[in-house]
Amino acid sequence: MNLIDLLGKTASPILSFEFFPPGDDKASEKLDGVVDELALLGPDLVSVTFGAGGSTRTGSFQLAEKLKNDKGLNVVAYFAGYGLGPDDITSVLDRYAGLGIETLFVVRGDKPRNLEGFVPHPDSFNHATGLIDFIKPRYDFCLGGAGYPEGHPEAVSREKDFEYVRLKVDTGARFIIAQYCYDNSVFFDFVERVRSMGVTAPIIPGIMPIYGIKLMEGLAKVCGATIPESLRSELAALPQDDPKAVSLFGIDFATEQCRELLKHGVPGLHFYTMDRSKSIIEIVTRLRKEGLLKG
Repeated sequence: MNLIDLLGKTASPILSFEFFPPGDDKASEKLDGVVDELALLGPDLVSVTFGAGGSTRTGSFQLAEKLKNDKGLNVVAYFAGYGLGPDDITSVLDRYAGLGIETLFVVRGDKPRNLEGFVPHPDSFNHATGLIDFIKPRYDFCLGGAGYPEGHPEAVSREKDFEYVRLKVDTGARFIIAQYCYDNSVFFDFVERVRSMGVTAPIIPGIMPIYGIKLMEGLAKVCGATIPESLRSELAALPQDDPKAVSLFGIDFATEQCRELLKHGVPGLHFYTMDRSKSIIEIVTRLRKEGLLKG
């Protein structure tokens, strides 16, 4: 079932988890355990990322197939088309269609960092809107696009970036998954602003629990996410040589964030798992005990 049909079928917020393809056999074995643990939570959807420039193409296909056919999960496939020409794009999408994937989350994607000698195809698309426009008349996927409450790191301004959200929806995106942020007021402002532009598509917030300080800092830098000073102060007050204390704080912080989002009526929560399970299990369990999530 595609994401939009799923939202129409239930009045409850949906639950989704993001996974990325493992880089080696050891990581693959670990991910198998993580998926089995998180599958017990009964997510409505799970998503599989797609590396810059198609760098994880094979791994993305393999993971999507495993999650769908072996684990029986409803899979959303990411498609990051940066640098790929029409033939490559069609090849990837044909493969996903052949797997029975119904929902496609379309992003431009980052420029590859570790692909030596990578040269973008001259007919590649520079924006997600171009990709959506290419895909929509050729395939039956339910298409989604990304939203950036704080503005995309490469955007001229937040206002201009919000206009691109409207353009994605006008072009064919039927839902928006928002990049994570640590201040819910930023997300609420984002939703209000794009709604004022005429965007009526469901907007699902992304949730990035704090798994560790170093990882938090690195991800925030890459994603352009702001770490509020109040959050930095709370983290600084924790024992700096105690990763468990940071993890527990991260669980508390994300639970409170999700609690507020759900009380404001968001249609779902999309967790960036970083291929980990412990924090997600605890957060979802708490929210369900409070009756804020079904299950």
